[in-house]
Amino acid sequence: MARYKLHRLSEVSAKRKKIDSIAETHNFGYRKEFHLLMQAQQYFDNMYQYRKDRARCKNYTYGKQWNDIITVDGKQMTEEEYIKMQGSIPLKTNLIRRLVRNVIGLWRSQDKEPTCVARDRKEMKLGETLSTLLQYNWKVNRNSEVNARTMEEFLISGLAIQRKVCMWKNERYDCYTLPVQPDAFFINTDMKDYRGWDTNFIGEVYDMDIMTACSLYAKKPEDYTKLREIYKNCHDRGYLTEYCGQFGYYDQRNIDFLFTADPNMCRVIEIWRKEYKERYRCHDYNTGKFFKIEVEDYEAMVSSVNKQRLIDAKQFGIPEDEVPLIKAEWFIDDYWYYYIMAPTGEVLDEGESPYQHKSHPYVFKAYPFIDGEIHSFVADVIDQQRYTNRLIVLYDWIMRASAKGVLLFPEDCLPDGMSIDDVADEWGRFNGVIAIKAKPGVALPQQIANNSTNIGISELLNLQLKFFEDISGVNGALQGKPGYSNMSGTLYEQQTQNAATSLLDILESFSDFCIDAAYKDVKNIQQFYDKEMIINIVGDGASLDFKDLDRVHDVEFDINIIQSTASPTYKERQNQFLMEIWKAGQISLQQMLQHGNFPFGDDLLQSLQSQQEQIQSGRVPSGVSPELMQQAQQGADMEAVNRAYGMLRAA
Repeated sequence: MARYKLHRLSEVSAKRKKIDSIAETHNFGYRKEFHLLMQAQQYFDNMYQYRKDRARCKNYTYGKQWNDIITVDGKQMTEEEYIKMQGSIPLKTNLIRRLVRNVIGLWRSQDKEPTCVARDRKEMKLGETLSTLLQYNWKVNRNSEVNARTMEEFLISGLAIQRKVCMWKNERYDCYTLPVQPDAFFINTDMKDYRGWDTNFIGEVYDMDIMTACSLYAKKPEDYTKLREIYKNCHDRGYLTEYCGQFGYYDQRNIDFLFTADPNMCRVIEIWRKEYKERYRCHDYNTGKFFKIEVEDYEAMVSSVNKQRLIDAKQFGIPEDEVPLIKAEWFIDDYWYYYIMAPTGEVLDEGESPYQHKSHPYVFKAYPFIDGEIHSFVADVIDQQRYTNRLIVLYDWIMRASAKGVLLFPEDCLPDGMSIDDVADEWGRFNGVIAIKAKPGVALPQQIANNSTNIGISELLNLQLKFFEDISGVNGALQGKPGYSNMSGTLYEQQTQNAATSLLDILESFSDFCIDAAYKDVKNIQQFYDKEMIINIVGDGASLDFKDLDRVHDVEFDINIIQSTASPTYKERQNQFLMEIWKAGQISLQQMLQHGNFPFGDDLLQSLQSQQEQIQSGRVPSGVSPELMQQAQQGADMEAVNRAYGMLRAA
């Protein structure tokens, strides 16, 4: 008999803790939600300087160009207030707004749209169908206008953001593109990859009325009551301050992240964060597919399937080492998980990413984002705009001073009851009258005026305007200004091309943003458009067998940005090509009308098809009188006519 007590292995060994970040945070109870909210608050606060710079660039773009704060004699004031204190007018000439409009106009003039190209050439028809669905979705979302305004934001702030969701909107269930205001956006600030691939925390804050919040997040009557109770105190700034302060995490000096100033709206915080969980990465050698499974599904989806394949292999005489089994590898998976939260920490909705692309719904692009820094296009020319405004104000002040001049007023001529200040005020009036006491030998008041306007301000102003064009890259040719006298058209065109080249980097960067946005659009289309919806959109014009439409949801594709097929130039080239091959006899008239873009094409095609149907049924085509038809048949070899007609139909 053993002299010691023998324990069970399970009693003396530590159990391995399952790796699951969601399960771990649930152990914190209500602190879990608040900790997550404060993490979002921290990232939001870390973007304070960016929001400040964006506001300054936006002010300069839209004409508020004297709003910078300065300190004069220990007192802070705006530059506009200081200029007014000096008796001047804060004049400005907004060159930045024109600059932004020119770049947006250049972007729009390119008239590009995304298309899908299937990676497998056997699936080219599926790629064409995806392109049709994508272009339809862009028309539904008015993406031409949405992208133009996003481009404007991109130039001003250096950050373009959109949100791709599938939802009910305007009594219609579809995939929608929603613009995101950068001031309400937050992201992990340790991100350095300009492609955004190292993002692990992203979200936004937005306001909605209580009924909208209930319609989105109340799944049963009890949820409606709970939501009303949650948001009852969310408009009380003092309540939020005490609620947040009791945990010791929150800085009470700034609760703008949690508080909405509009008492009719409810603040909702949407957070997407990467969570971690142990899973198996599987490779099925029989089908060539890769997939992930949960740990608890390993027995059913890997072990059992492999055992059955080994049994089946024996029946077919396949050696065991030749059986294509499923190989599974344990790993720690990072996946996107979303939280919809109230300002008091309650989670209104949560779950793993419901999208087929398995990511968050946001598309963003920061420019240029070197070392994680954003330097907007507008910020580069603010100094030139400021100096231009200063020269204009200085010019105005000198002209006004030169026009009036300096008054020399002898003290002996000062009227009774008037001080020298009174004389100055009266002299400043355009119709002022000053009564003087003229004394012998005393000089009369006189005005000394000197034209001091020609001191080089015009040259400095022209120099700044030239700097403005050189720094921005938008020269006079790109702005549509006429060239100088005797300037050749080739030189003018070359200047326009050079200006477009200087802007190529920012334009192509925004094109990459549009490609990323289109990719998520197509992934959402593949996920949420069913077969019937695809048929309704594509219609009879699709060169695709409807029995293969289910494959649209699985096809892999690449996104390209090409010239829009709706542009007049594209249509003209397409029509010219069709006309050439029609003249060469390679296609029929009906085929040319089907694939061309002729203003009369549909009507003419319908007329030809109607006439062909009448001939096939033995009826006289419309527009041809029976008498004329009878005369033609009497004088014609009908057997030869029928043979010729058969040859035409075969063609």
